[in-house]
Amino acid sequence: MQDPTALLALASAGTAATAIASAAALRGWRDWLDLRRNAVETARRGWRAQPTIAELKARVRRLEAIADGAAS
Repeated sequence: MQDPTALLALASAGTAATAIASAAALRGWRDWLDLRRNAVETARRGWRAQPTIAELKARVRRLEAIADGAAS
């Protein structure tokens, strides 16, 4: 006959391992859903989700103007 203490320890370790694996799988599922949500939102907004080069240059010019004004 097996020792009840060893059997209890084995069952506890198995339960803990199952809980850890389930938590990791749930976290992965939630992250994947967030990724898909972001992809759908980007598709809804169209291809203009990223700023253009001209918009980025305009931002840099505004920031440089602010920096020049602050330095004076």
